Amino acid sequence: MKPLLVVDAANVVGSVPDGWWRDRAGAAERLRDALRGRDEEVVLVVEGKARNVSSVDDVRVVSAPGEGDDTIVEVVRDEGAGRVVTVVTADRALRQRVMALGAGVAGPTSVPRR
Repeated sequence: MKPLLVVDAANVVGSVPDGWWRDRAGAAERLRDALRGRDEEVVLVVEGKARNVSSVDDVRVVSAPGEGDDTIVEVVRDEGAGRVVTVVTADRALRQRVMALGAGVAGPTSVPRR
């Protein structure tokens, strides 16, 4: 079974002040496209104004109905059993929640943005 990479889109996009706030959906789409071609199964969790970003062949986009953190925890809990899971976020509280479920964590700079 492929390792699972779950990316906190809002946190990763927000980690670099490059004008992402003017077009949140566009920034999430650029991140999604930069995540293509990885060896892991990639899940990009989006929220807010980026909720309408669609999946592509090798990046599944999950739209959070509320808090993105809660959706990330659900993905890890529901899909992480028996596999290596890494969550990309700088959010300390989220890191603790997913580590309690057995996931590893990585910071926003661990994934490409473009």
